Amino acid sequence: MFRFFENLVDPYCDYPETDQPPQRLWPFMRAYSVPFRAVFILAAVMSLVVASIEVGLIYYMGRVVDLLSGDPAQVWQLHGTELILLALFILLLRPALQLMDVLLLNNTILPNFGTLIRWRAHKHVLRQSVGWFENDFAGRIANRIMQTPPAAGEAVFQVFDAITFSLAYMIGAGVLLWSADPRLILPLLGWLVLYALLIRWTVKRVGPASQAASDARSTVTGRVVDSYSNIHSVKMFAHHNHELTFAREAIENTRKTFQVEMRIYTIMDAVLVFLNGLLIVGVVGWAISLWMQGAASVGIVAAATALTLRLNAMTGWIMWALTSFFRQLGVVAEGMETIAQPIDLVDAANAPALQLENGQIELQNLSHHYGRGAGGLDQLNLTIKPGEKIGLIGRSGAGKSTLVKLLLRFYDAESGQILIDRQDIRAVTQDSLRSHIGMVQQDSSLLHRSVRDNLLYGRPDASEAQMIAAAKQAEAHDFILDLQDPQGRTGYDAHVGERGVKLSGGQRQRVTLARVILKDAPILLLDEATSALDSEVEAAIQDTLYGMMEGKTVIAIAHRLSTIAQMDRILVLDGGHIVEEGSHLELLDAKGLYAQFWARQSGGFLNAEAAE
Repeated sequence: MFRFFENLVDPYCDYPETDQPPQRLWPFMRAYSVPFRAVFILAAVMSLVVASIEVGLIYYMGRVVDLLSGDPAQVWQLHGTELILLALFILLLRPALQLMDVLLLNNTILPNFGTLIRWRAHKHVLRQSVGWFENDFAGRIANRIMQTPPAAGEAVFQVFDAITFSLAYMIGAGVLLWSADPRLILPLLGWLVLYALLIRWTVKRVGPASQAASDARSTVTGRVVDSYSNIHSVKMFAHHNHELTFAREAIENTRKTFQVEMRIYTIMDAVLVFLNGLLIVGVVGWAISLWMQGAASVGIVAAATALTLRLNAMTGWIMWALTSFFRQLGVVAEGMETIAQPIDLVDAANAPALQLENGQIELQNLSHHYGRGAGGLDQLNLTIKPGEKIGLIGRSGAGKSTLVKLLLRFYDAESGQILIDRQDIRAVTQDSLRSHIGMVQQDSSLLHRSVRDNLLYGRPDASEAQMIAAAKQAEAHDFILDLQDPQGRTGYDAHVGERGVKLSGGQRQRVTLARVILKDAPILLLDEATSALDSEVEAAIQDTLYGMMEGKTVIAIAHRLSTIAQMDRILVLDGGHIVEEGSHLELLDAKGLYAQFWARQSGGFLNAEAAE
């Protein structure tokens, strides 16, 4: 039974992906609700049925009171069958109907609706560009991915568990009182008007207050995760107190926004108690007055009393459900600021895969300044022949990393184009482009998974032997065999910690090198590929590096000039332009900027600032 209801909706079902998600709340919720339409309709019907049964039972209890005022022997003789059927309905059919209502809410909607939103939101966010991630806290993005789905699920739950039920119950109560005596509905209507005004006042304030509180919580998460992610810097600079102050500002703002939200609930509760008193006195008092005039039976008084006491108990729950509903919508609205943002870097419509034959790279009038009008690259023209090895050097900010990011299409160039084998990289799919490029970065961060998982990230279908061979080429195999994590996993199964923090810089660099060796892509980008290695290890894998480059088109960025001295051609970037190019010896003979860098390097490292 549970499995049937749990599998009524597949949260991972196919859906039409869009680069422009709905930016308004209700269209956003409606888009995610499409697979649940039939379930939502059935849940609404069941909620109405359950509410009608509850009101009907109160009505029938009044009838039972009237029946009991007669002769007991005649009551059983005349109404025994009726009472037995009522008992069977209460014992059998009513629980079955309520069970179905609960199964739809608890086992079909709640687990699957939140899962569907989390899955689709994560899928959407993963498609965002590198630049998009660089403009936000990873912790805040993750927090919104985690808190939005349960908030949306809770909002939907309240629609069917409370809002639909309470509306049906209110209508049923009105019908019951009207059928007993039309005058009894007057105090109920007066109370409903005042209750509706209280709801309006509360909802108008709860939504914004909840969104502000949710945004404040996300800021706290972002700041705390930022501190934890950079714990080495925090400890190294002894900024423990600074980080506490930084976090306290956000935590205090969260406390203040939450206080504002709680004040609303306190006022609501106080007014609600007074209104419920008016309801009880109005309806029950009037019913007693009618009975004293002989216009109503004892059963009507009993039913009116039971109904108003039930409403009295329900009003707080209904108000809480409504405010919870709008509070959760506030959380969803805050989460939409992240998970509903348009994809800012997309594949062209019907883009084909990159067809790489030779590996020739052409940069034509390439400019990119990150929207600032300065920095980056400026009108760069360059042709890299198939199999050519290019060394790239320059001062910080000269445009080296920008060139690499544009080549990987982490950003779209502001003007100009990049061609690979005469194909504009903006006209092919991003995945196919990056599958043909191997990259070793200076910041060799790893996934918080096993060494094996990190290595196979370069080539998931590689065999165990191929993986180990790549690790040996990168001089990583021996230290990997000695690894052991706190859970007792060893060797290639040992986990490396967040961003590979459990490994030394040189170890992380060698794992990264092994991963790229395993990928064996025809275009190779090296951004300070040996910066974290000591001289002995660098010398040991120097032949491996040049072996990696064999038959590939290579762009290598380095401050350690010894690593690029043997390149076919060395380019010197300055101010976004190529100011010098040639072989190592040609550039030394030219006695230009490269010669200054070479003369001022210490231990093989480029002292770019001294060259200024």
